[in-house]
Amino acid sequence: MQRGAVTAGYKADRETVVKILNEALATEIVCVLRYKHHHYMASGIHAQSVAAEFLEHANEEQLHADQIAERITQLDGSPNFSPEGMLTRSHSEYVEGSSLVEMIEEDLVAERIAIDSYREIVEYLGNDDITTRRIMEQILAKEEEHAEDLKTLLEELGKKGEPAAESLKKAEGKKAEMRH
Repeated sequence: MQRGAVTAGYKADRETVVKILNEALATEIVCVLRYKHHHYMASGIHAQSVAAEFLEHANEEQLHADQIAERITQLDGSPNFSPEGMLTRSHSEYVEGSSLVEMIEEDLVAERIAIDSYREIVEYLGNDDITTRRIMEQILAKEEEHAEDLKTLLEELGKKGEPAAESLKKAEGKKAEMRH
């Protein structure tokens, strides 16, 4: 009775599942922070629409973190929100990027890492913890949607010359260094 949702029929290793979920929680929190930073730091002619996308993704990542934390407590675990070791627990890194294109690229890399990690979690859980598996499947689907959104943003900016403009700036900077 004291174990709530963890009944005798629960087949997964609860401690391992809680550990895995705390890693996913850290991943989501790092993603929230990175997207929020990108939202506020986005600049340039195309920044307004991209910043809005960053904010939307940040809010969805926060929802994922909340879902994961709730599931951890249902499994009689404790969600680890401690900032200490957050980057160690997270599957993705916190990379800011210095341009709009770099920000999108960093977010896309992080989404792709989360997709692979969450797919592994879903496979690990199998039929041993169907509820957690379903939660992770829903989050995985949203992460795949985020990756598609970011890929589309990169393609659209490419059509508008944004990546080319960044490459041109870098090339001009290298030329200036060579003159000195």
